[in-house]
Amino acid sequence: MEPVPYFRDFSGESLHGGWYLDEVFLTINGERHYLWRAVDQHSNVLDILVQCRRNKKAAKKFFRKLLKGLTYAPRVVITDKLKSYGAAKREILPGVEHRQSRYLNNRCESSHLPTRQRERRMQRFKSPGHAQRFLAAYGPIAQHFRPRRHLLPAGAYRQEMAQRFETWQDITGTTTA
Repeated sequence: MEPVPYFRDFSGESLHGGWYLDEVFLTINGERHYLWRAVDQHSNVLDILVQCRRNKKAAKKFFRKLLKGLTYAPRVVITDKLKSYGAAKREILPGVEHRQSRYLNNRCESSHLPTRQRERRMQRFKSPGHAQRFLAAYGPIAQHFRPRRHLLPAGAYRQEMAQRFETWQDITGTTTA
């Protein structure tokens, strides 16, 4: 596998920060599955993968899926202390720094909350494929309607939300009632 380049701006700084990786348990039809999730430095969900394993092979599959979809490598990968991440990263992303910590990964841990809320409202996922399809589509749509409110004054927030709803209506072909 050929190394993926970093994108840099004119000052030489990397435009891409780190990836925050984590997995969470999902119970589907009485069986335990794992939802692997990658989040960037701005808490945007990069990709997800639902699998029944939590080992090196599963982590490698997730890294490959992530690289295929994003076409760039991160400066640093931040994970919890699961050993599978380190083993897979050494093979797939050997030149990338890896930080393992219980506390550095909070950005990814907090991204599980919307998933749990949707899972509860849907009265659980019916199959691993159902969970994968729904969460892959739900992530980008949910991000579209959740601007970082704490960074915006009220007027700018209202303007931003009006613009986002207008964009959504253009994409979906719907009108307001």
